[in-house]
Amino acid sequence: MRNLSAAQDGKTNAIIGHFTIIGTIIAIVLNNNSKNEFTSFYIRQMIGLHILSFVNGWIVSQYIGGWAGTIIGILIFAFWLISFIGAINEQEKLIPFLGEQFQEWFKGIQ
Repeated sequence: MRNLSAAQDGKTNAIIGHFTIIGTIIAIVLNNNSKNEFTSFYIRQMIGLHILSFVNGWIVSQYIGGWAGTIIGILIFAFWLISFIGAINEQEKLIPFLGEQFQEWFKGIQ
C-alpha cells in the first residue's frame, strides 16, 4: 500500500467504484476533485474488469460458446471479489493476471 492516509481517505470512493459501471463513473467524478491515489488504483482495476466483462458477454459468449462465457464470467466475478475485499481492507490488491496491465493501460486515469 502506498499511503495509509490515502487509503483511508479514498476507501469509500474505491468501494463505490466496484458497483456497476455507474458506480465506477461516480467514483471517477468524485475522485476528479481530490485525486486520491487509492481510489484511482481501484478505478483503473474496475475499468479493466468492465471491459473484460463486456468482451466476455458480447464476444466470448456469442462466438465461442455459452459454457466458455460462463466460466470466464465466474473468473471475472472472482477477480471482482478479490478487488472488492482489497478496497474494504484498505489494501491495493491487483487483479490476478491482468491487474498490472490495467494499471499500466489506464495510468492516465487519476
